[in-house]
Amino acid sequence: MKKIIFAVSLILFTLASCVSKDKKYFEKELTFPQDITPEQKVKFSAYLTPTERQYEWQQLELTAFIHFGMNTFTGREWGDGKEDPQLFNPTDFNAEQWVTSLQDAGFKMLIITAKHHDGFCLWPTETTNHSVKASPWREGSGDVVREVKNACDKHGMKFGVYLSPWDRNAESYGDSPRYNAMFVDQLKELLTNYGEVHEVWFDGANAEGPNGRRQEYDWARFYHVIDSLQPKAVKAIMGNDVRWVGNESGLGRETEWSVTPLNPDINEAIKAENKRLDINPMAKDLGSRDLIAQAKTLYWYPSEVDVSIRPGWFYHPEQDHQVKTLQQLVDIYYQSVGMNSVLLLNIPPDKRGLLHEVDVARLKEFGEYIRNTFDTNKLTNGKAAWTAQNGDSKEFSTTGDTINTIMLQEDIRKGQRVEVFKVEGLINNEWLKLAEGTTIGYKRLLKFDDCAPAKIRVTVLETREKANISNVGAYRALPVTEASEDVTLSDISKEKWKATSNNPLVVNLGETVSVKGFTYKPVNNRESVFNYAFSVSNDGDSWTELKKGEFSNIKNNPIPQIIRFDNAVNAGYIRFETVTGADGGKPSVTIDQIGILNK
Repeated sequence: MKKIIFAVSLILFTLASCVSKDKKYFEKELTFPQDITPEQKVKFSAYLTPTERQYEWQQLELTAFIHFGMNTFTGREWGDGKEDPQLFNPTDFNAEQWVTSLQDAGFKMLIITAKHHDGFCLWPTETTNHSVKASPWREGSGDVVREVKNACDKHGMKFGVYLSPWDRNAESYGDSPRYNAMFVDQLKELLTNYGEVHEVWFDGANAEGPNGRRQEYDWARFYHVIDSLQPKAVKAIMGNDVRWVGNESGLGRETEWSVTPLNPDINEAIKAENKRLDINPMAKDLGSRDLIAQAKTLYWYPSEVDVSIRPGWFYHPEQDHQVKTLQQLVDIYYQSVGMNSVLLLNIPPDKRGLLHEVDVARLKEFGEYIRNTFDTNKLTNGKAAWTAQNGDSKEFSTTGDTINTIMLQEDIRKGQRVEVFKVEGLINNEWLKLAEGTTIGYKRLLKFDDCAPAKIRVTVLETREKANISNVGAYRALPVTEASEDVTLSDISKEKWKATSNNPLVVNLGETVSVKGFTYKPVNNRESVFNYAFSVSNDGDSWTELKKGEFSNIKNNPIPQIIRFDNAVNAGYIRFETVTGADGGKPSVTIDQIGILNK
């Protein structure tokens, strides 16, 4: 027993020496001694810090996703891998237009979907014929990845690649060793032939292959390829440098810890630990004291918030009037960058190979708004770094101008430590509370009503070890008055509709109508339909199936689905059948969720 106590004490002494005497920190990962106390775990969690590449990534704040590929030309969100490469033929492709439009809006990196789930490769890979070299674009000699990388280099923008592990075209998918070898070859091509790559983005999409077996990805091998060929690149989402925030709505957590026991499910040991702690990327709590007390290992694993500027991730012309408003983008900025995350905003090019004019105009508005808001700090001494223990305060003098936003930053190179804080303003010689919050991390933004305080006071109420505040700012964000256009989900009135069956949903329309498409609207907190079949009838007995398909990505992006047919048909009855749900069930559907399109 004495030996155990001595060993633990020695480890703690070593840890304490690292973090106090030599001013050293634990970079990216910290595994606790077995018999350490919860209080000691919290203490040492304060000294976990990002790697240099993670810190550089966090400073980008605004990064852009470019979803472009076969789906752009088929109108789908997830292709099935059976598409004819001849369909890919952008008429006016211009990667420089992408880069300059994004750069003008303040974005610092572009990530291109080099291969999506359909398996179509945007570079002339040697691994498959399902690529740009089999398309008519540039007479089969084109390379989207090359042109995008050249444009990024020319204009000084960082560059990243998305490579889908799920490949619905590859014959070897499901034969795990064979497919993993092919996937590694694709990675090597992307990471050796195009210069420096700053982010490699993997989602966790996974399925069965043609052989009926579920593909098992060799993540350790993939990581080795990236680390050896692009050591400065962060590995995102299924990578262990950057994590998914847990939704595709642009929403960060009110309490967002970069120090967390969560790591991606890349092997059985990590899966078991995540299950034991009951954590996943969607969990509300990823870094509390209680969670740390149960943890064996902590990681620096910061949040990336991905969201599309349109309802879908790929371009669809019917969504030209559904581009997010300036107010929506500003709200997303506050809830991502302003909540200790990096914003990854998707802007999908159209069939021309250009960012659409509506999107470009909105990006310009957004960039100007953010610059105009945050260019001038209304505090005269906000950049004065300071350390704080529980209850410590610091006052900042203002310019006397009206403000409604406070920015706080920790020096995360010394860890993330603040747990609770408040901000007060000296107004008419009285200190009034303006805002309060929990975590700060790299950056925290809080909004409140317009006021013109003579001073600002920040109080750190609770912290893990001494907090290291690096920057405080006060700003005025101007109001945005606009409204997004409502989406029409049915061209036909439902007054005469009557459900004659609930599962499948059969509806007597009460009259014969022209049907050129339908809509399906998911319901919050209910399982959504994934695979469906839609049929029509004139008498309710004899049915014609018009469409059988899937609502791609509906689980992560539960937006109204709009399906259009090539030709209109007349019908007095419709039938909507759930084949499978997004969670594997067979959810029922109501009349309220279905609409008919005839335009």
